Amino acid sequence: MDIEKRYLIDNFNIRESWRLFRIMAEFVDGFEDMMDVNPGVTFFGSARAKKNDSNYKDARYIAKELASHGCPIITGGGPGVMEGANRGAQEGKGLSIGLNIELPFEQEPNPYIDRLISFRYFFVRKVVFIKYSMAFVILPGGFGTMDELFEALTLIQTHKIAPFPVFMLDKDYWGGLIDWVKNRMLAENKILSKDLDLLHIADSKEEIVDRVLKTRKKLGLIS
Repeated sequence: MDIEKRYLIDNFNIRESWRLFRIMAEFVDGFEDMMDVNPGVTFFGSARAKKNDSNYKDARYIAKELASHGCPIITGGGPGVMEGANRGAQEGKGLSIGLNIELPFEQEPNPYIDRLISFRYFFVRKVVFIKYSMAFVILPGGFGTMDELFEALTLIQTHKIAPFPVFMLDKDYWGGLIDWVKNRMLAENKILSKDLDLLHIADSKEEIVDRVLKTRKKLGLIS
């Protein structure tokens, strides 16, 4: 191997080693910034939802109601559903948290965040989402929302985290996915029938509020 190629390989390895320290530092910073936060509710959904969209309004309503009972609200800190939830959190006089991700096209944090934490790595951000949540509210979204939904479901299914409720709002949007899970995954023995219980399709935003508050009471987070 010539000297120039050897140098390039060694230089790459050194850069990769230093990246581990950046990752560790991001975990430490995230945990320190969130260590005083009681378990909250994380909202996932489309960043493309506009202020007049029903998804934005639903996130705002649910977050406001939960925040008024002392529940911290956690989002990805961006626009759309995330903004709706953070806005509702502030209107409910609760703690509004945004876990923002640094992207090449610069996702701008929404203006309704009390505590903003920025991340470079998606997987570190995911850990913080999961670690400080006791329920997840999933509104219609795209690839990122699907990724976050199945991340939570997988961790619950494999007993890596407690069986916290995962609420999916909008039957029309999620119905085809649930049918596919039943007709393909379950029918072909890719999952167990009990795994379907991990998915809660909510009939209304009021149902989500009621069930989250009951869960928080069961966990001793509210009296």
